[in-house]
Amino acid sequence: MKQVVQNYKSGELALLDVPVPGCKPDGVLVRSAYSLISTGTELMKVSEAGMSMLGKARSRPDQVAKVVQSVATNGVPATYRKVMGKLDSYTPLGYSLCGVVEQVGAGIDDVKVGDLVACAGNEHALHAELNWVPKNLYAPVPDGLAPRHAAFGTVGSIALQGVRQGEPQLGEVALVIGLGLIGQLVVQLLAASGVRVIGADPDPVRCELAERLGAAACGDPASAAVQTAVAELTGGHGVDQVYLAAGGGSNQPVELAARLSRDRGRVVDIGKCRLDLPWNAYYEKELDVRFSRSYGPGRYDPAYELEGRDYPIGYVRWTERRNLACFLDLLARGRVDVEPLISHIADFDDAVETYRSLKDGELKAVAVLFRYPDQAPEAPAPAVTVPAVSTEGVKPSPARATRTPVRLAFVGAGNYATSMLLPHLAQRDGVELSTVVTTTALSGANAQRKFGFAGATTDLDAVLGDTSVDAVFVVTRHSSHAELTRRALLAGKAVFVEKPLALTEDELAGVLAAVEESGNDRLQVGFNRRFAPLLQEARKRFGPLAGPASLRYLVNAGRLDQGSWYLQQGTEGSRFAGEGGHFIDTASWLLDADPVSVYATGTPGNEDLQVVLRYPGGSTATISYVTTGAPGFPKETLDLVADGKVLRLDDFVRASVHGGRKKWVSSRLPKARDKGQNAELAAFVKAVRTGGPMPVPLQSLVATTAATLAVQAGLSGGAPVTLESSR
Repeated sequence: MKQVVQNYKSGELALLDVPVPGCKPDGVLVRSAYSLISTGTELMKVSEAGMSMLGKARSRPDQVAKVVQSVATNGVPATYRKVMGKLDSYTPLGYSLCGVVEQVGAGIDDVKVGDLVACAGNEHALHAELNWVPKNLYAPVPDGLAPRHAAFGTVGSIALQGVRQGEPQLGEVALVIGLGLIGQLVVQLLAASGVRVIGADPDPVRCELAERLGAAACGDPASAAVQTAVAELTGGHGVDQVYLAAGGGSNQPVELAARLSRDRGRVVDIGKCRLDLPWNAYYEKELDVRFSRSYGPGRYDPAYELEGRDYPIGYVRWTERRNLACFLDLLARGRVDVEPLISHIADFDDAVETYRSLKDGELKAVAVLFRYPDQAPEAPAPAVTVPAVSTEGVKPSPARATRTPVRLAFVGAGNYATSMLLPHLAQRDGVELSTVVTTTALSGANAQRKFGFAGATTDLDAVLGDTSVDAVFVVTRHSSHAELTRRALLAGKAVFVEKPLALTEDELAGVLAAVEESGNDRLQVGFNRRFAPLLQEARKRFGPLAGPASLRYLVNAGRLDQGSWYLQQGTEGSRFAGEGGHFIDTASWLLDADPVSVYATGTPGNEDLQVVLRYPGGSTATISYVTTGAPGFPKETLDLVADGKVLRLDDFVRASVHGGRKKWVSSRLPKARDKGQNAELAAFVKAVRTGGPMPVPLQSLVATTAATLAVQAGLSGGAPVTLESSR
């Protein structure tokens, strides 16, 4: 079998062939499905191994003290041989994984072969294809919990034990210093406990992530933002608890903890950071400093970890194993969400390259997983008319000079625009961000500063009248899309409008009337999934369709936060009307046709929808759009079956094609889910620059929009809706 190892003397990392461990009594042999890289602890070990001998000594004074003692006892030559021998040998990496029980040792009766378990321990949950794990260091995985999420069990137990040491109570306020992997989990656990959380980290991306996952406010500890948030949430008294989840040699976390704690507050050290306590500050507030020892009681006790001697629950409520089981339960019930923490999933065969990328900073990550081999995931109703798109009177778009930049204006600069569109465009050669139009001056100023717009305004007419602007992006709330698109087309601009194009048939007709009146059909809707590189490659491998096809698309959309404007159906349309076009467009692109009928049914309240699309030639597509699924399950999975072949897409991180001459499986996972935004923008900019065809034919955009609108009609009428062309 293969295992990741490191030579601490040379720093060499290797994927080594080693013997399969035996299955001893009081434990199980586990075949790994996913193992988690601790981007804190493990990278610290990897970095230390690359240091000089002096650097290693400075980083581990505890080990230096042992060497000095050994010299006094055994002499220099013997100590030297002992130290060099230990340094110049392979050591394992890893301590958190999920896998399948392959063999059960004597004395084990709580799991059986084939069961899924989460495993812990830096000697037993290693980055290896097989591990022997003693009884108290594994826990069964609850039904429905994804293996890649269960692989977080050990680090989750570390965070959970730290929170237990802080003894949080409902209504308290806590400060988490360091928003890496452990810090992000601590934030969620505290929020689940009814504690208001403030985060401190110099990385704005991690601060934003923590706020999405439940923190009330986050900021750079060097700025005034954190101190202001503490003052506002505590009435100036200071936080009840501080959790030190930071690493490194700086003493600033300890000093910040003293400054922002209330009188007699609690400071819990979870990470490995410098702890030179400023005596006066801690004495004057009589701060209670506590340490959290790894996964919980039982850690470092051979009788517990190796011999399986449990502690009585009446005396020790939370042990290593009970913490592990508790964290898995929280994951399964959706109280903690680790999916947003996963920055990258790498094939186990690429382990060495993955560590190198992390160490060199090429791969920026909160959490990275290794995936091991073999792991994968009627009465007729009134017809809806699909408006015909006439090409009569449409004026060809003139080609532009090659070296002339394409000047873009943005109407709207909300979360999607600033996270998924503008970062790509700001870095693209041949593009000039001209003007951003927003309803508030500050949001426009922020977008101008962050992305380099030449100007910011609240006056849409000024932008539409600017003859130097080549294209307008409409990235506003759904209810305004059709009208803004119509006005931009009449102004002669190429238009990129985020989905949906329209919320009603009248709005769609108004857009097409603007095309006919202006002769301008330069329109693209943000249906980006057809541009996703992984899906493009899978479609190419699948080949052209020869006969009828069946397509299944599961969208695990999840619930929205209360207060989300997506829930304002009276003005913004239904949630499916807003984003369902994504999935219909993807199905139509894969089937190379536009739908001819739609049947839709839903659960009470239409929280979960089943949409069946029928296509020419007998092909069908079923879209299951659900909001009540497990939050840990992948958001999008797709299967296309035709001609003796199957195309499988797993949440834009893995794809495969079965059948034909041979099976194809994507060999490497992308560093992040690429759902095609960058490629879509590149195609749109190219079309504007060259005057060539738009990336998606207008008739296809109209057909997808009409099919999306037909879903609501189908839900109301309870019968299939025919999509009749107005041609």
